[in-house]
Amino acid sequence: MLEWKQLDSDQKQKIKAISILIGLPVSRPALYLKALRHRSIVAEKKLAATESYEQLEFIGDAVLDLVVSEIIFKKYPDAGEGLLTQLRSRLVNGGMLAQIGRNIRLMEYIELGDRVKNQGVEYSESVLADAFEALVGAVYQDHGYDICRDFVARLYHQFVNFDEMVSARDNYKSMLLEAAQAKKMPAPVYRIVQESGPGHEKVFEVEVRVNDNVLGTGSGKNKKKAEQVAAQQALNILKNI
Repeated sequence: MLEWKQLDSDQKQKIKAISILIGLPVSRPALYLKALRHRSIVAEKKLAATESYEQLEFIGDAVLDLVVSEIIFKKYPDAGEGLLTQLRSRLVNGGMLAQIGRNIRLMEYIELGDRVKNQGVEYSESVLADAFEALVGAVYQDHGYDICRDFVARLYHQFVNFDEMVSARDNYKSMLLEAAQAKKMPAPVYRIVQESGPGHEKVFEVEVRVNDNVLGTGSGKNKKKAEQVAAQQALNILKNI
């Protein structure tokens, strides 16, 4: 295991910056260097495949699931399993993790191979989300669960509006978009297929396509309501695909 005295000056500067970033001392610097090492540099430097952030990402993902579950279980003691599961899914999805990574400027610490530098790779949602999971994994390995839990909770309370997310739980359009992204599908496309009724009592019929397949239709007194009905129908279908 790489020790402090074995680090070069650039690595020492980086570890000091990471310690400030996470608000915790670093006793195992190699963990944090690994947590922020993109796979592109592994091949370039002929390192072992396990020396990128992917291995720590695995444990960080599991820790995040547990920590976020604890946070929302305590915060919403009267919530049912369905709401808790839905809320956790939104709080640990790639978009949310990338948002937190962006807020703590994680892109400034990700180590890239020369071939992908200046391409904006470190700003991509998937890389930021993966690196944040790996950073959580490093904190867990370095300090144990309790300190890691406090670290994660601090970031979530700082950057996430929990009540806003709960109030948006019936936003089926957002849920459908999240489900499509999770399955690596393109964003849903909505189209008005029919308008009927007099001007003051119009009824809109909307269809929603995912991957160019019609997965839902809905009607309502305005376009937004019709889209929500169509999205809800599509969401139920998409879950079983």
